[in-house]
Amino acid sequence: MAIIRIPESWEIPEREVTSEAAFFNRRRFLKSLIGASVGATILPILGCDDSSENMALEKTLNTAKLKANVNPAFSAVDRPVTDQSLAGQYNNFYEFGGTKSIWPAAQALPSDDWKVEVSGLVKNPRTYDLDDIKKTFPLEERIYRFRCVEAWSMVIPWIGFGMRELIAAVEPTSQAKFVRFTSYYDKNITTGPSFHLGKLPWPYTEGLRLDEMANELAFFAVGVYDHILPKQHGAPLRAVLPWKYGFKGAKSIAKIEFLDTQPATFWNTLDSHEYDFEANVNPTKPHPRWSQATEKFVSKGPKLTWEKRPTLPYNGYGEYVANLYI
Repeated sequence: MAIIRIPESWEIPEREVTSEAAFFNRRRFLKSLIGASVGATILPILGCDDSSENMALEKTLNTAKLKANVNPAFSAVDRPVTDQSLAGQYNNFYEFGGTKSIWPAAQALPSDDWKVEVSGLVKNPRTYDLDDIKKTFPLEERIYRFRCVEAWSMVIPWIGFGMRELIAAVEPTSQAKFVRFTSYYDKNITTGPSFHLGKLPWPYTEGLRLDEMANELAFFAVGVYDHILPKQHGAPLRAVLPWKYGFKGAKSIAKIEFLDTQPATFWNTLDSHEYDFEANVNPTKPHPRWSQATEKFVSKGPKLTWEKRPTLPYNGYGEYVANLYI
């Protein structure tokens, strides 16, 4: 899931993209990308009267039904589940552009006959199609908090299976210490944001330590809101890691590789100071350009009206993962 920080309107005065020359400096290049959508940050979500646009959005969300039993350990959190339409229209998917309203562009993703190759330091390498995944791994629903590095949050009911189930199936060797997720990439389809110059490190990759992947929370999603995963959510398979910032959750995963060394990842390659590899939600560790102490809960209406809450360490999941970082 490609995540890019788009500052809120109260955080920076700039409303224009930086001049073209700035793109040739990496750090200024990143900030130029960030500025592209700032002008829209004060607009309401689902606040327009364009019924045709809303109907088009709903059509993208009305994928085939996918039912699963709710895991009782993850059946609720301390806030309401985000409205399905809100979650379906407010997305980061950098392969298709740098704005939040990425759902129309994401429909170009070719998701038929999807294959996921699992390889590297494993005893049982194999390639799964979606039917294989649904037959091999028991699906369940988990309601998780979702926290973006941009300091906004949601609550999402995902359907999928624990990453540890895949680990058990492919049996990593003793040399395997990390895993790399590689997202779908075709330069003619996943063209990225139109306003960048220079070369981005495509395809989008993310990674974990193997012990993080084996944690009870780590999840592969194939569905959401009782439906097959829509394209803007990262169909057909995405990573869900609720104690980490959202950019760690690679979308449209096509390859999973078990490795002996830490892999390079998309945002960490672009700027390791702003997007570290670990990327755990931490209210005491500010982003270089904004605080992480609070978050805004995505809701209907103007962003300035969204509820502001204190950020929880590990996004509220410390009892499950804090021991990984002692």
